[in-house]
Amino acid sequence: MSLDENPATPQARLAALRDAMQAQAIDAWWLPSSDPHGSEYLPEHWQGRAWLSGFDGSVGTLVVTRQSAGLWVDSRYWVQAEEQLAGSGITLMKLQPGQAQAPMQWLAGELPAGATLGFDASVVSLANARQLEEVLAPKGIALRGDIDLLDAIWPGRPALPEAPVFEHPVAYTGSSRREKLARLREAMAEHGADWHIVSTLDDIAWLTNLRGADVDFNPVFLAHLLVGPERATLFVAPGKLDAALTEALGRDGIAIADYDAAAHALAELPGHARLLLDPARLSLALFQALPDTLEITEAYQPSTLAKGCKEEKELAHVRQAMEEDGAALCEFFAWLEEALAQGERITELTIDERITAERAAREGFVSRSFATIAAFNANGALPHYHATEAAHSVIEGNGLLLIDSGGQYPGGTTDITRVVPIGEITAAQREDFTRVLKGTIALSRAHFPRGIPAPQLDAIARAPLWASGRDYGHGTGHGVGYFLNVHEGPQVIAWYAPSSPHTAMQPGMITSIEPGVYRPGQWGVRIENLAANRPAERSDFGEFLEFETLTLCPIDTRCIDVALLGDEEIAWLDTYHAEVRERLAPKVGESARAWLNERTAPLREQ
Repeated sequence: MSLDENPATPQARLAALRDAMQAQAIDAWWLPSSDPHGSEYLPEHWQGRAWLSGFDGSVGTLVVTRQSAGLWVDSRYWVQAEEQLAGSGITLMKLQPGQAQAPMQWLAGELPAGATLGFDASVVSLANARQLEEVLAPKGIALRGDIDLLDAIWPGRPALPEAPVFEHPVAYTGSSRREKLARLREAMAEHGADWHIVSTLDDIAWLTNLRGADVDFNPVFLAHLLVGPERATLFVAPGKLDAALTEALGRDGIAIADYDAAAHALAELPGHARLLLDPARLSLALFQALPDTLEITEAYQPSTLAKGCKEEKELAHVRQAMEEDGAALCEFFAWLEEALAQGERITELTIDERITAERAAREGFVSRSFATIAAFNANGALPHYHATEAAHSVIEGNGLLLIDSGGQYPGGTTDITRVVPIGEITAAQREDFTRVLKGTIALSRAHFPRGIPAPQLDAIARAPLWASGRDYGHGTGHGVGYFLNVHEGPQVIAWYAPSSPHTAMQPGMITSIEPGVYRPGQWGVRIENLAANRPAERSDFGEFLEFETLTLCPIDTRCIDVALLGDEEIAWLDTYHAEVRERLAPKVGESARAWLNERTAPLREQ
């Protein structure tokens, strides 16, 4: 097949890949959902897994051999993947929690001794490559990462993005980049390191107080950052920084070099030096560029924890962003109820358009923080559902409407899920909603020791659902950035996540609280707020933290079975709604204020 022929179907693309594999004597190809920066959301250039398979979910690992192919995804994507893979020649592999090595183990059973597994070393982390080696080497399977076969079979492969880099306004930043780099060097010194390489985009944006638009919804830019004893080098494509910003960075001790020069710079590091790196956050390709004489210290990336703990100035801006976001949602929901009452035709696409328009009218709004999920009835059972022009539902009849959305503001990143009733809802739907609400309240009210690994908090939210034989397949909470990625670490509230020291809960962290219940083919319920860790009390048993709920938007009491709530749960909800009403009422119009007052009326009085 010539390079100007574009294989139009997954079957044709797999055939082209297998031809390229055969030409390179490669027996299997490993294609994760990643880029050279370990990103979750990818520029189009690195969306090869989606291009090859037709599955466009944000997470998944595609493995192709000469005879078969499999796509491993977790339960959030099983229904979506089954539909999108139909007829592709790719088998859906249902990934269970704690089974990250399942595709590797499958390969170990599929490939004979002497076979070769190929992959692009620039999009595979050092840690992932070591896992592949650990599982496959005992089977006599060799690894080869020196080629990107997508270049050979993907005509018109999208170029790297060229969006300009800009300064995060100083009015919104906490510490200066000089201060952040100084603290990073202190952490490097604790590890005995002179140099440190950072490739994760949100860490680089945070360290430099810069932002960009190279990744949809996430205000980051493609770059690597090499931090030395006195100066740092930012590797970024030419033309993305203007002269004034380049000069400002230079004054702060940051030199600029071409994006493609990072590997060469690493190769030129002095042999007597010591480099700090994080194997989970550095590509195998960059690791292979290091000189053999270089001393290496491997440790968790210090900036990831520092970035996760928001400063008080940043939290103050987040609270303001939440008020703007909450006001936008009030305007949206007031419009939605009125439009439905008047019999207007509303679809899931309409909801996305309208909720984005309401956010765009608020002060400081930059963009959505992820693709809006507007899911009616059965679509709500798909945690990562996305309506399209070709496939979407009209909001009519009876049922539950789930809306998961968020915005980017210079003062913070939002992520909220609410469920509202359409027409009449059933007792079973009310019970699911109320059980989920009980989980949200339980974790929101929790006090916990400072430093507890975040995964250990998961059971608090699940207990009210487990008590009635319910559960959900995703984590309960993820970290959220500050005008950065809507998903960030190091904390994650999920029982199956490793309880390492790096997941310890510390003051200033912002985490989602989002339990759910999903009934395939029927409906889904998820209630999501963002919450910040703050000091609670200090006792003879140590220092304790609690959650400050940041998200401001009513939780629809029409979906609640009040008989399932205890007095303390009702008191929490009424107190929350009183705060929502007090802070949002001055920011909304007359109709939205009337809606807000109705939806935040004390539950005890309803």
